[in-house]
Amino acid sequence: MAFDIDMIKKVYATMAERVDKARELTGKPLTLSEKILYSHLWDGNPTKAFTRGKDYVDFAPDRIACQDATAQMALLQFMQAGKPKVAVPTTVHCDHLIQAKQGAAKDLKRANETSNEVFDFLGSVSNKYGIGFWKPGAGIIHQVVLENYAFPGGMMIGTDSHTVNAGGLGMVAIGVGGADAVDVMAGMAWELKFPKLIGVKLIGSLNGWTSAKDVILKVAGILTVKGGTGAIIEYFGEGAKNLSCTGKGTICNMGAEVGATTSTFGYDDSMERYLRSTDRADVADAANEVREYLTGDDEVYANPAQYFDEVIEINLDELRPHLNGPFTPDLATPVGELGVKAKENGWPIKVDWGLIGSCTNSSYEDLTRAASIAKQAVDKKIKSKADFGINPGSEQIRYTAERDGILKIFEDLDATVFTNACGPCIGQWDRSDLKGEEKNTIVHSFNRNFSKRADGNPNTHAFVGSPEMVAAIAISGRLDFNPMTDTLINEDGEEVKLDEPRGIELPPEGFAVEDAGYVEPLVDGTGVNVSVSPESERLQLLTPFEPIGSEIKGAKLLIKAFGKCTTDHISMAGPWLRFRGHLDNISNNMLIGAVNAFGKKTNFVKNQLTGEYGGVPDVARDYKAKGVYSVVVGDHNYGEGSSREHAAMEPRHLGVAAVIVKSFARIHETNLKKQGMLGLTFANENDYDLIQEDDTFNFLDLNEFAPDKPLTVEVVHADGSKDVIKLNHTYNDSQIAWYNEGSALNLIKKQNAS
Repeated sequence: MAFDIDMIKKVYATMAERVDKARELTGKPLTLSEKILYSHLWDGNPTKAFTRGKDYVDFAPDRIACQDATAQMALLQFMQAGKPKVAVPTTVHCDHLIQAKQGAAKDLKRANETSNEVFDFLGSVSNKYGIGFWKPGAGIIHQVVLENYAFPGGMMIGTDSHTVNAGGLGMVAIGVGGADAVDVMAGMAWELKFPKLIGVKLIGSLNGWTSAKDVILKVAGILTVKGGTGAIIEYFGEGAKNLSCTGKGTICNMGAEVGATTSTFGYDDSMERYLRSTDRADVADAANEVREYLTGDDEVYANPAQYFDEVIEINLDELRPHLNGPFTPDLATPVGELGVKAKENGWPIKVDWGLIGSCTNSSYEDLTRAASIAKQAVDKKIKSKADFGINPGSEQIRYTAERDGILKIFEDLDATVFTNACGPCIGQWDRSDLKGEEKNTIVHSFNRNFSKRADGNPNTHAFVGSPEMVAAIAISGRLDFNPMTDTLINEDGEEVKLDEPRGIELPPEGFAVEDAGYVEPLVDGTGVNVSVSPESERLQLLTPFEPIGSEIKGAKLLIKAFGKCTTDHISMAGPWLRFRGHLDNISNNMLIGAVNAFGKKTNFVKNQLTGEYGGVPDVARDYKAKGVYSVVVGDHNYGEGSSREHAAMEPRHLGVAAVIVKSFARIHETNLKKQGMLGLTFANENDYDLIQEDDTFNFLDLNEFAPDKPLTVEVVHADGSKDVIKLNHTYNDSQIAWYNEGSALNLIKKQNAS
């Protein structure tokens, strides 16, 4: 039986009325995305039609999911909100703070020892405020959500950018910063600009070596890392119906890599099969009663160009397997063409590791398809040339895969089975085979492959592919290996060829698990004590931010970031994950990965007050100590990647008043707003080039801060010359109120106290 079945039935009970009203107001058939959005309005039944990409809308999400790294700051904020219990179903999943090194048992034991303070804190806060708690080792948040909580037609937000994975079960599931989650936990509306819509029509069927992963790798190549910004991607067509539910989840998961708000599929037979196999027949039965409302209208899919802002068509019959990378998930290359491209670009051909798992590709079907390749290697006496690492998606999958002999196949190939956790996908990998910054290549079935992402080495060339392709490439040990045409030499000196992968959508004997790792919270948690030691290095209670105010004069340039600046550059993961609950300590990593446009070095900026150079956090702290605000300048798609709000909270904590860039990634822009600071864009992108190393910023009309009204800043250069430039923003009245109060949380506390 499903969690929160009464809540799900309540959603379905109002869906028909709300969708029918939305059709009437818009005067047209509706996409699935629109049906879900209009049926989750904060005010209930729709009363007006919204303009895509323009109107800010208040929504009422059905549930919230948090992973342990981001949950710390989210729950520290919620503790200040003055509420005795979360207002909507919420879960916390411990999957980020487990380092992959020796194997599941040893790694989990070590994590429970080194991070016990954090796990205890999350467990006690969950118990106190009515939050479901998934223990370390229970699984990766997005796979656990797909197995237990996702449901067709629902709306969910989560404090991780890959929350979008739940679109594989027909949800609108969106990654947000912790402050957004706190709003909803506290019983308030969640605000989002009504998204644009990108339709992806899939025709045909996957065959041979091609998998669902190749669909999104192809889409990433088409849209690039920012092509989906501000839009929901909705997949439809016979090809979509031919995909498994977990395959759909894979596609939705990596929609985060093209900047999409989320991705989704209409409810179909594969979703029903998945619901029933994961002991949620009650959800399937309820969904079947409103089935027509859980997918787009027929007219929409028959004439998609009339109803979507952009339409892409992909023929699955013709789709080829891809490997995307290195250093960006949108550099798409068909497998057969990778060898030439690698040689042209000087990418290492030798592959050192093949990593299978992550929230993107760790389902039962994924493991069986990869295992079918691994078994061939064992049976045909092919010794793997690269090391193997496996991260099952959940304890349920791990237990079932072990029962069915799947894990033994990998172990026979000398693979290391890591904990059911993120591991190398988020930099939690103690890699023993390389030291320093040696140039090397790895292949993995993860979603992101930014520089330093997996192992901290800027020269690790990471390529993203399907689990079965990763297995084949790793076995061959060569990036230019094409399993569709090439052969390998086995231990007997024979030339052998790998057969096409074979997968099993769902376990024939059903899923099984002894201890899924779930802890139900107390019905009444008022007696639970949550304590944080003032001496703790891992956790720190928050102090409310003071409003920056309408007078920003004499602010100093802190750094002018050059080129790509993701949240990994702004607030690195890896070893810094241990400080995610301690704002002051983790602020020591602020922007240390960003390249300074002056000198092209990282973590090396000029302190205008002393004339000396130092690390970014050190210079920022000096400015703050002397009462001087600072400004960060950046390029396009600033803040792409993870939803981590630390990338906004750290600059706020260290006295950054404004971040001025050519363009923002959606989540990061919202996070800046939530923390009561200025997220602004150049009205003229070329003004980025005017910014010099010794610049001082005077905001001339911040006292007139208003929606749709650009701000004016005077940029004073070292020689006394000045440039007056215009800066655009997307703040509405509510968001300006956040700024005026010092943060969105300050406003929540004020409202709760009144």
